[in-house]
Amino acid sequence: MRRRAVRSVARRLAHAVNDPEVLIIGAGPAGLTAATYLGRFRRRTLVADGGAPRASWIPLSHNMPGFPAGVTGAGILKRMREQAEEYGAVITPGLIDRLTHDGERFIAERDGRSVRARAVLLATGVVDHHPDLPGVEAAVRRALVRICPICDGYEAVGKAVAIIGQSDKGAREAAFMRTYSNRVTLIHIGPPHALSRPDELERLGVELILAPLDSIDIENDRVTALSYGGQSRAFDLVYSALGASPNADLARGLGARLAADGRLEVDLHQAASVPGLYAAGDVVRGLNQIAVATAEAAVAATDIHNRLRRIDGLTVAD
Repeated sequence: MRRRAVRSVARRLAHAVNDPEVLIIGAGPAGLTAATYLGRFRRRTLVADGGAPRASWIPLSHNMPGFPAGVTGAGILKRMREQAEEYGAVITPGLIDRLTHDGERFIAERDGRSVRARAVLLATGVVDHHPDLPGVEAAVRRALVRICPICDGYEAVGKAVAIIGQSDKGAREAAFMRTYSNRVTLIHIGPPHALSRPDELERLGVELILAPLDSIDIENDRVTALSYGGQSRAFDLVYSALGASPNADLARGLGARLAADGRLEVDLHQAASVPGLYAAGDVVRGLNQIAVATAEAAVAATDIHNRLRRIDGLTVAD
């Protein structure tokens, strides 16, 4: 009996890998949530895991609903992955090199092989821009340099905070951090003209430093100083506000409509301008939050299922 069950599972997994109905590209919170929903909709679902998502960098999240004591990014992803696999989603490592459409199905190419699917959900996220200094990415992963004031600004209450920026985005984040502290400094490393309203920073009580950043000094698991223009200052928390680039090349290759910032434009059901193509999470315009990504994924997965039902004649005619 057990042997038959094992063979049945193996056949089901092989079917999902070789002939999926839905391909999800990205195994972060959005992709894994969609995989759970689609699995529970009894759809053959394949998830292409392109590597560690941004959520894996979170040392401890205090704004994830349902975890009042906090939860690590790795812990969130582990639970989500287990849940998706519980309902039959197959998660395999590998980057999708190219995505095309033959008029009937999407064709995803990776590692010299092709996978065909009736619908695709892009959950490919963004790539953050970090200061061009040694060790910065490792510092971000350890939360010594932070990238999300919405996520953890609360932990800055009353502390000395530095924002590293190169445009008005830095000014906006510095103003946002005044919610939590009256000791906020913007270190503007871009050209002076990239700040359109420096006078507003003075009005808001934000100190402005116009200078390129020379180094970030880290000792004993904390940032001890930021050095700029021959000077050095210590801060309790450091935020990078240098922006991010969306991973939208696959959508661009399909001719999907993108916003001015390069993110995908989607409708209220998370559908892109290419029929059968959906997107959720940070690659979509909106708030870069796990709670938002999972909500978008639930909406997208439900619409994918209902769209396929309509195509297959499994809905009640209007």
